[in-house]
Amino acid sequence: MTVEVVKWGIFGPGNISKKFATDLKFAEGAELLAVGGRSADKAEAFAQEFNIPRAYGSLEELAQDSDVQIVYVGTLHPVHKDNALILLRAGKAVICEKPFTMNEAEAAELIQVAKENNVFLMEAMWTRFLPPIVKVREWLASEKIGEVRMLKADFGFNIGWQPESRLLDPNKGGGALLDAGIYPVSFASMIFGTQPKSIQSVANIGKTGVDEQFSLLFEYEGGRSAVLNSAVQLGMVNDAYIYGTKGYIHIPNFLFGKSASLHVSGQDPEHFNDGREMQGYNFEAEAAMQAIRAGKLESDIMPLAETQAIMGTLDAIRAQWGLRYEADQA
Repeated sequence: MTVEVVKWGIFGPGNISKKFATDLKFAEGAELLAVGGRSADKAEAFAQEFNIPRAYGSLEELAQDSDVQIVYVGTLHPVHKDNALILLRAGKAVICEKPFTMNEAEAAELIQVAKENNVFLMEAMWTRFLPPIVKVREWLASEKIGEVRMLKADFGFNIGWQPESRLLDPNKGGGALLDAGIYPVSFASMIFGTQPKSIQSVANIGKTGVDEQFSLLFEYEGGRSAVLNSAVQLGMVNDAYIYGTKGYIHIPNFLFGKSASLHVSGQDPEHFNDGREMQGYNFEAEAAMQAIRAGKLESDIMPLAETQAIMGTLDAIRAQWGLRYEADQA
């Protein structure tokens, strides 16, 4: 059976887009047709590196390419909304890197425009589509560990003291929460299927004015909880543990999810190993293409209402710290 080819564009020829382009060749039915950037030189260099036929020096030119069906937006956080708006209004399907936007208000605007233009839109939360994470959802759905009561998930790394880095620059949406912390926050949303009813948090706001590390305690109905930590100035063990009434699930380096183990009381552990060679961005691309071929306007795995709700949770956390960005002034 022949799979219908979907023609892709990429906007933002940076590091994250290089990872996406590298893995897209493993996505069945994907054709990487065009790349766009803020300068023609950068777009052309990216096109040559990945053998992409068309290169554009502006987003508007990419949006006007009638052959491109879907665009991956891999730009800096503060311009996600404006970039995606141009593409959506041009009738292009969009998957937009995390954080989807800078705040919930921007997310709501994007979602509304996507609906008005009848086009597919998805947050590129690529980890949800990795095979071990899919297996974890299967284990949870079949109640292998009973009722889930607690989650612990961490994601952090140490970039060293680089005040000029986007990760520490408030004007570029820097800070641990939006760049790294969104992964454990989104993971908690996936596990519990809702946002917390209460949040306790502590953060270290560094010299540049962004959060360099934080810890979160989420409370859900029924006494369930999640403990989440993240940092951009600390090397961390980035594992996730899901605890239930009958056992637990361990996901080593959960963000990149190449394995998972199921531990049920009184039974030998069950191990799932991916063994993939690619990093795994191809799985989110395949999911987006399947949805588009089926005529869907959003993903069942990363639905838009959940994306917006997660942005609302991030807003609530930042409010506790008094951390605001330019986008919050709108």
